[in-house]
Amino acid sequence: MTEQQTQQTAAQQDARALYETLAGHAPDGLWSAPGRVNLIGEHTDYNEGFVLPFAIPHRTVAAVGRRDDDRIRVASTFAPDAVEVGIDELESLFPTVRRAQGSGDAQQPAVPEWAAYPLGVAWALQQAGASASGVDIAIASDVAVGAGLSSSAAIEGAAASALNDIWGAGLDRVALARIGRRAENEAVGAPTGIMDQMASMLGEPDAAIFLDCRSLEALPVVVGAAPAGLAILVIDTQVQHAHSTGGYRERRASCERGAAIMGVPSLRDVSVADLGRAEELMDDVTFRRVRHIVTENQRVLDTVRVLREQGARGIGDLLVASHASMRDDFEISVPELDTAVEAALAAGAIGARMTGGGFGGAAIALIEQDSVDAVSDAVAAAFTERGFAAPHLFTVVPSAGAQRDA
Repeated sequence: MTEQQTQQTAAQQDARALYETLAGHAPDGLWSAPGRVNLIGEHTDYNEGFVLPFAIPHRTVAAVGRRDDDRIRVASTFAPDAVEVGIDELESLFPTVRRAQGSGDAQQPAVPEWAAYPLGVAWALQQAGASASGVDIAIASDVAVGAGLSSSAAIEGAAASALNDIWGAGLDRVALARIGRRAENEAVGAPTGIMDQMASMLGEPDAAIFLDCRSLEALPVVVGAAPAGLAILVIDTQVQHAHSTGGYRERRASCERGAAIMGVPSLRDVSVADLGRAEELMDDVTFRRVRHIVTENQRVLDTVRVLREQGARGIGDLLVASHASMRDDFEISVPELDTAVEAALAAGAIGARMTGGGFGGAAIALIEQDSVDAVSDAVAAAFTERGFAAPHLFTVVPSAGAQRDA
C-alpha cells in the first residue's frame, strides 16, 4: 500500500470516527472527492478559456447520515467545534447572497469559512430544487489547505456527491461541479472559475481533463508520465493563500477591464494576434494581465496537442513559459514559488511551474522517475539557503474523481 493510499484510508477512518462521535451511530455512507493539480492553464477558467487539470490521489472524505429533523450539522477534523443550522436558515448565512438580494452589508459568512463550503453546497443544491432534509456531515481530508491543490473543491465535491445521493437530487457530475462553484462564489465569496470543481468531479486515472470553460465540454487527455519514465513532483511551499482575499479579485477585475476595452465578452475572445492592438489601448498593468491570459490559453491548446503527438516529454518548455508569464505578467508568484521552479529546473527537471491561484501554494515539476530524491533534495536545499520554511514534497499521478466509497 502506498503512502497516499494509507492516507486516504486514514481520512476515511477519521471521517467515520468523527461522524460516530458526532451522531452516536454509524453514517449512511462515505463519499470522497480529490484535490487537483493544474498541469497548465492558470486564471483562464473565469475568462471562459481553456484549462488542463488532473485529479490527484489526495482526497477529502465526507461521512454523512440522515437526521430526523430539519437541521444540518457539519464537523471536521481540522476545526474544534461542529456547526449546526436549520435548513431554513441557509440563505441568511451568506453575505454575497444577501447582497445580491439587496439587503445586508456583512462581509463574512455567519459561520467559519471551512463550514461555509459544505453548507454552501447544501444551500446551492436546495436552490437547484433538491428536497433538503436534515443531515450530519463529518469531514476529514489529506488535501493540504492553502497549497493550491484545491482543498475547497474537494470539500465541495465530497459534500455535493453525498447530498446528491441522500437527497435524491439526481444531478450529474457537471451539474454537481456547477453546484460547487456556486457555493464557492456566492456562499464563500471567492470569485473562482469552475476548473477546480470540474477536475475534482471528472478526474480519470492517468488523464488530465481538457476543459473548455465556456461550453464546459471536457475531454480526457492521456498524460502518460509514468510510461515515459517521468514523475510529477508537487512542491508545496507551505505559503498559504486564500482565494477570497484581494489579489485574486484584483486580477479578475483586470481581466474584465481588458475584455471591456477590447469589446469582447471575455478574454477567451482575444487571440495572440490581437495583442498588438491591446497594447495600444491599455495601460501597462492591464495589458500584461491580458497578455498572460491570452498566451496561457494558447499554451493549453499547445500542451494538449504536444501530449497527443509527442507525449509528456515534449511539454517542458510550455510549463516553463507558463510560470514566467504568471511571474512577470500576471504577478501572482512569490519568492518561494520562483525558488521551487528554479531549483527543480537546475536539478534537471524537464519543466516546472507554479500551479493554482498563486500568492503562495505549490509548484509542480516534471522530472525523471529516478531523480525524485535528487530533485527533492535540491529544492529543499535551495529553500534552506534562502531562509524559507521547508517545503512539503510528494509525487502525484492523475487519479479518479468524486465517488461513493462506502
